[in-house]
Amino acid sequence: MLKNKAIITFFVFAGLGSGAFAQNEFVYDDHGKRDPFIPLVTADGRLVKLEDETAKTTALAVEGIMYDEHGISYALVNGEVGKIGDTIVGYQVLRIEKNKVVFIKEGATIEVEPKKEGE
Repeated sequence: MLKNKAIITFFVFAGLGSGAFAQNEFVYDDHGKRDPFIPLVTADGRLVKLEDETAKTTALAVEGIMYDEHGISYALVNGEVGKIGDTIVGYQVLRIEKNKVVFIKEGATIEVEPKKEGE
């Protein structure tokens, strides 16, 4: 009889306690701050910039181009170094040519040439 009470008590507590261990879907509310679950380093080892996306300007200023026709080319845009595929100020770098950088945003392409000295 005591053994049966112990088994019944176990199942009652197990049944009541199972609600405490139920998995509810959790949605992270960032309150306008960086999501801590997103890595700070990209796959190729570069650090992710931690600035507010809304504070960024939409003007693109190509300050320099490091062009390599047989390798990876880089462009200095708004103080950031980027290569093909990188996103700078909300625009993705589509192509880097000798005299211009081609960006794409929402399906529209924009060609930007570096400013000459004195401009």
